[in-house]
Amino acid sequence: MKAVSQEISVFMPKPGLTIYDVAAAAKVSATTVSRVLNGSAMVNQATRARVLETITRLGFVPKAEVRARALKQNYRIGILVPFFTAPSFVQRLRGVAAVLPVNYELIIYTINSVDQLDRYLGSLPLTGNLDGLIIMSLPINEDQAQRLTRNALETVLIEYPQSSFNTVEIDDFSGGKMATQYLVHKGHRRIAFLGDTTPPDYAIHPLSLRLEGFRECLRTLDIPLPDSYVRLVPYTFEQSQQAASEFLNLPKPPTAIFAATDLQAMGVLMVARRMGVRVPDDLAVIGFDDLDMAEVMDLTTVRQPLDESGQIAVELLLVRLSNPERSIQHVQLPLVIVERKTA
Repeated sequence: MKAVSQEISVFMPKPGLTIYDVAAAAKVSATTVSRVLNGSAMVNQATRARVLETITRLGFVPKAEVRARALKQNYRIGILVPFFTAPSFVQRLRGVAAVLPVNYELIIYTINSVDQLDRYLGSLPLTGNLDGLIIMSLPINEDQAQRLTRNALETVLIEYPQSSFNTVEIDDFSGGKMATQYLVHKGHRRIAFLGDTTPPDYAIHPLSLRLEGFRECLRTLDIPLPDSYVRLVPYTFEQSQQAASEFLNLPKPPTAIFAATDLQAMGVLMVARRMGVRVPDDLAVIGFDDLDMAEVMDLTTVRQPLDESGQIAVELLLVRLSNPERSIQHVQLPLVIVERKTA
């Protein structure tokens, strides 16, 4: 019974506390506490962690959150998104905006470092400025998950599995196998893979799962995969074209290329056209995502429901905001091959 009492004392808010109480307990200045609450970059990670642990231990609730809880709703949704302009993120954001009620404001927080992600996940649950949060293609650790839950900030994750929250996911491993099986069914045995290098440490890496699915499919079918048939390059159009050129200049070039993203597949198509390689007669190309541009380029690709993932994330969030007792859902969206003229 004593253990239960201690647990309640940690998590029950104590509105009478001030940032000066937190500062004294954490052995920092009140200004430092204020900076932590506002997600400032002017606090180092160790100090921020100590302040957040003190806030949790004391059950401190900032005045802004007290007011927000009294008002019940801010009609404001936040979304954390990696800081790069991949077209897939644009389409997901489009899906979010398409179904968000007009009386809601959408606030986008772009992430470009682990420290920035940690700052936002430390401060946003405490400010009381948001009704809900969507985290897109970013990992969260157990401490961050507990902080979101403890402060009742309803959260939905896109592309990252976590049992405590509603999630929207696809099976990237199966998608890699699906693309490879399609090319094998078309009669190809010299199949190459084009993907990206290790992503920033603040982001997830679904493309590595697509590569694993690709390798597994070839291994199961006893189809050889030379090292020269796998290229991992930075996620840029120019680097993708360079890798495609290297593939096509091999003594035995591949007859098919699975590009882990549509953007990289389009780079392959441009190089093939420049080198006089006929697509799909001499070289089949398949991408992954089904971006808007894929249809323009007549690109065969694995379609993942990008717009739909954003829409479903909003719907899951709004349902839980209206009924917090609604059970957690983990939605896995289907992948399909969209057959066009490149494979």
